[in-house]
Amino acid sequence: MPELPEVETVVRGLQVHLPGRTIAAIRLGKTDFIDNPAALEEILPGSRILSVHRHGKFIVVHLEKPPASQAPAESSPARFDFIVHLGMTGNLVVRPASAPFPPHTHAWISLDNEKELRYTDPRRFGRMLVLPQNETAQILGPLGLDPLEATEEQFRNKVQSKRARIKAVLLDQRAFRGMGNIYTDESLWRARIHPARLAANLTRQEIARLYCAAQSILREAIRLGGSSISDYVNADGQPGEFQIRHRVYDREGKKCSRCAARIRRIIVAGRSSYFCPRCQRAPRQKKK
Repeated sequence: MPELPEVETVVRGLQVHLPGRTIAAIRLGKTDFIDNPAALEEILPGSRILSVHRHGKFIVVHLEKPPASQAPAESSPARFDFIVHLGMTGNLVVRPASAPFPPHTHAWISLDNEKELRYTDPRRFGRMLVLPQNETAQILGPLGLDPLEATEEQFRNKVQSKRARIKAVLLDQRAFRGMGNIYTDESLWRARIHPARLAANLTRQEIARLYCAAQSILREAIRLGGSSISDYVNADGQPGEFQIRHRVYDREGKKCSRCAARIRRIIVAGRSSYFCPRCQRAPRQKKK
């Protein structure tokens, strides 16, 4: 699933192409991943794109819809948010309208410059919806801190308040929005913290290391365009490069680049978790 660096990379690409453009038309294929497809078909055509930003793993496109022709002349444009979640295999790219499109393309959003914003998703685990801006908080409000925007104190307070294992806390979108399996494992390895440690038991120094590690890993991944492991590409259709920098994720049985011990895999919070047994000491088990 695309995580914070991949979504941020897509958003930065869309910020080059979309702001200031007007949506001319929309064509939909399969719509089982779309909340209220009729709303998209009604609101998007004629809307002007104001800006694009990321909220956790969500892409948010701010729109301005001019008043209907029969509305009073002094009526203000309506504001909407077009929200997209890429799910596991979704891609959002900008292409010339004449360019061929791959299989499993399910949305074609025509712009006023002969280009299209296209959504492709083989497994259709993504999500797409449009809402009045004053209703967006219903979808995005429950999400937690952004690990790139949080201060060290905010990060520490959130971690120390949880009795769950640190891997589970980092994956919990109500605690830290945008983190996923790849960058959680990589951050814990860099901070030398075992994924099964209880978050509330981490020392102040360990949390500081984890905070610095997570920020460093995420920024480096964004700089390299994210990790392309399966279907992910950026807004221009190009794969990322951070997968060649992975130190533990999906490297079971390979040597740790820091100490040469063999990387192991366990299940934490229902997810495969990769770690170095020498660099990341397991928590002690209480004697019965």
